[in-house]
Amino acid sequence: MDHSESLRPPPARRSQRRAVISLLRRNRDFRLLFFAQVVSFSGDWFLFVALAGLVFSLTRSPGLVAAVYAALTVPFALFQFIGGPLADRLNRQALMIVADVLRGFLALGFFVIHTKSQIWMVYVLAGAITALGAVFEPASMAAMPNLVDREDLATANVMAGATWGTMLAVGSAIGGLVVAAFGRNAGYIGDAVSFFLSAALISRIRRRFAEPREAHDHPGLFEATREAVQYARKDHRVLALLAVKGGFGMGGGVVALLPVLAFTVYHAGDRGTGILYGFRGVGVFLGPFLARSFIGDENLKRLFWGISISYLVYGASYAFVPWMPVIYLAGLMVLVGHLGGGAQWTLSSYGLQVIVPDRIRGRIFAFDEGFITLTLATSATIAGWISDVVDVRIVMLGLSGVTLAYSVIWTLATRGVRRSLSQETRSL
Repeated sequence: MDHSESLRPPPARRSQRRAVISLLRRNRDFRLLFFAQVVSFSGDWFLFVALAGLVFSLTRSPGLVAAVYAALTVPFALFQFIGGPLADRLNRQALMIVADVLRGFLALGFFVIHTKSQIWMVYVLAGAITALGAVFEPASMAAMPNLVDREDLATANVMAGATWGTMLAVGSAIGGLVVAAFGRNAGYIGDAVSFFLSAALISRIRRRFAEPREAHDHPGLFEATREAVQYARKDHRVLALLAVKGGFGMGGGVVALLPVLAFTVYHAGDRGTGILYGFRGVGVFLGPFLARSFIGDENLKRLFWGISISYLVYGASYAFVPWMPVIYLAGLMVLVGHLGGGAQWTLSSYGLQVIVPDRIRGRIFAFDEGFITLTLATSATIAGWISDVVDVRIVMLGLSGVTLAYSVIWTLATRGVRRSLSQETRSL
């Protein structure tokens, strides 16, 4: 037996790797967007590690630490309903560049915060940065099908999800070390620089970010929102996919409690926050690659079953996280949980990109990301308040139960959609 054969990755993994490398080589414009996301996401997690440590050191309040996570999510949910219509109405590339530049300057504002009386500035600046992200993200997701060929769309979505996870892992892990070694100002600088680099890369993309639009394709904000709601109500596949991330966010507030777990249970400080979020990032990185096996050319039913399985993995894993004897075992369970988290994100995003036409895609993705952001922020805020009076481990266990319950409800509620997808597949 040739033992070198046993050391080679399986054919499916080799095929995925070749597809990723091929897409990056062939498509210059997607390559620029990809690397723009790499540098931007890494800066985001540098910033979160720094802000979580800053707030806890000045206030000693788990609730206020969780509120940092909420400040980085609530404005995103609210402004999605502006960002989505803007992405369908204005130049998507210009929107993304302007949003990046403004976020870069805002990130420098954290330098002035040194006392407990200035803590309010953390939430104002973080909220403003997040609101601009609500302009950037719908434009980015809506533009992707125009920047890659149809046969490359699944690979591009896997890469987008994996990129977020990779930079979460790298940014959190390195961010924890850098902040511990050089101070929190290093986190602020890293985030600002990442936005400026992202803007520079996006400005070099040559392909159109949207299909040509006629004058009547530019409805006002309220009309645009109404049209998106009507579209989702008519297509139950879209409605079911919009419910995926939003429901996921109901129990997702557990993620906001990871810094609290690091500080109060494992007594590991900023380094511990970096460790737990680093493991989370590895899971989010690997999850999209696992999701690829549930993406078929025509069979969306398999995609729906992949989402159900992803929910179960996430909820079950987080039930064990706070009870691990050492932080690295807790991190390992976080990693397993976010294999499911990364998979469900990729599967639901791909399904919407395949189904929804370009003229309305920005608004649909605004609802999609706005829904999860709103539910996640609500979950994180409530969990933080409760953690001020209840053991954080009990709160995390309760949130994992919420996720498991929703996974069962969503699976049962989408039985009709699955049956219709089976009929569509047989008729092809």
